Amino acid sequence: MQQDLRTGQYTGELFSEKQQIQETEDMEAENKSFKKRIAVRSKILREALAEFLGTFILIIFGCGSVAQTVLSSGAFGEMLTIHIGFTIGVIMAVYVAGGISGAHVNPAVSLAMCVTGRLSFLKFPVYVLSQFLGAFTGAAAVYGLYYDAFLNYTGGVLTVTGPNASAQIFATYPATYLSIFNGFMDQVVSTGALVLCIFAITDKKNNGAPKGMEPLLIGLIIMVIGVSMGLNCGYPINPARDLGPRLFTFIAGWGVEVFSAGNNWWWVPVAGPMVGGIVGALIYVAFIELHHHDPQKQSEEDHNVQDKYEMITMN
Repeated sequence: MQQDLRTGQYTGELFSEKQQIQETEDMEAENKSFKKRIAVRSKILREALAEFLGTFILIIFGCGSVAQTVLSSGAFGEMLTIHIGFTIGVIMAVYVAGGISGAHVNPAVSLAMCVTGRLSFLKFPVYVLSQFLGAFTGAAAVYGLYYDAFLNYTGGVLTVTGPNASAQIFATYPATYLSIFNGFMDQVVSTGALVLCIFAITDKKNNGAPKGMEPLLIGLIIMVIGVSMGLNCGYPINPARDLGPRLFTFIAGWGVEVFSAGNNWWWVPVAGPMVGGIVGALIYVAFIELHHHDPQKQSEEDHNVQDKYEMITMN
């Protein structure tokens, strides 16, 4: 009888274990079914979502670092922490979106990719719209995060210029000495350098970068541009990063001065990077990419050299 009890207990445990396995499998099947129902099947829509989220991440870290510096009157930040904020913001943005859309998070990069045949022009408007919306939403998130700090710092008066100006947290404005032409060229050169270096990092026929390290190296480009080309106007180098948050400040209470300040500066960080991105891309293609050796042709040349050497040796 004791043996029967043990057998019954064992059978009960086995049944309970099978029941648990079956319940686990049912839950997994239900989760997969739910995932299939909500998963986005359109490739371009997935890329749009990735560009939106990547740009959002860039702004919340980048502009967030500026907000912390300005609103604390320098007690919790300085230029270096702002550089670090934007650098890590770009790194994380590329990790977030890189495997889906390439993580351009910058219309100038997207345009350069289109011009060089790396991205279809049909996708360009979708990428750019997603980037602007991501930047706008990121700026709104930073404002919401520091809402009380804004009230404390500004006294409720949101200004573009003056001792308690705060619009520069979200968008760039030129130094007092900077002309429009010099500012435009600043953006052409700095964005050109950015895109040229991105092309080098992602060029597998050049040294390139180890897989998974591309975001880190692209972030370091942002760092070096910040410490070497940030004096004139704060290195916007990204139309979405500048115009998206600028539109937010216009709506949120800073007013039309966000567009008129700096001798109507607002269009320079939009047009300059677009031109600079194309220039940087074409320079890299003209100086480097066009002259890559075809691996098969290189192998044939090596064999021909070896054959000639063997013939000379035999003679």
